[in-house]
Amino acid sequence: MRLITTGAWILTIVGLVVSAPAGWAQDSAKSVPCSAPEQSQFDFWVGDWKVTDPSGQVQGTNHIGKILGGCVVQENWTGAKGMTGQSYNLYSDDRGVWHQTWVDSNGGLLLLDGGIEDGLMVLRGETPAKDGDGTVQHEISWQLMDSGQVRQIWRMSRDGGETWTDAFVGIYTKHED
Repeated sequence: MRLITTGAWILTIVGLVVSAPAGWAQDSAKSVPCSAPEQSQFDFWVGDWKVTDPSGQVQGTNHIGKILGGCVVQENWTGAKGMTGQSYNLYSDDRGVWHQTWVDSNGGLLLLDGGIEDGLMVLRGETPAKDGDGTVQHEISWQLMDSGQVRQIWRMSRDGGETWTDAFVGIYTKHED
C-alpha cells in the first residue's frame, strides 16, 4: 500500500482543477441561477386562482408556483369540465425570451416564446391546424390589473395574423380559502 503525502495530495487536487473542463470553472463563476431581474417578470401570476370568463362563469382553477430553485413558473390547471393541463415557463438567458411548454389531458401541446410588451406578458407560437390545412398562430397575453386580478387572453389566427379569434378569455381572482 502506498501512502500519498500531503504535498502530493495538494498537487493532485491542483492538477485536477487546472485540467477540469472549462464549464466547471464557468459554472462556479456564474451568479446565482435565475436571479436576473427578467426571471421575476412572471411572478405576478404565481398564486392560487379561481378563473372566470368575463361574464363571471367559472372556467376552472389554477395553481401557479415556482419550482426548480425558483427558475421555473409551473402552472397546474383544472378546468370546470374536468380537463387538466400544466405549463412550464422559463426565462431563457441564452435566448433572451420567456418560453412556455403547455401540455394537457386532451393531448394538447403548445410551445410559446415571448416576453413583456407594453406591460403585458405576451407569448406566441404556431401549431399545425387540427384539420391538416395549414397552421394556427397562437398569442397568449397575461395582464396584472389594478384590482390584483390577472386577465389572460388566448387568441388564434389561421390566416397568418390577418384576423384573430379569442379562444379563451380568463379573469384570475386569488382563491380565498
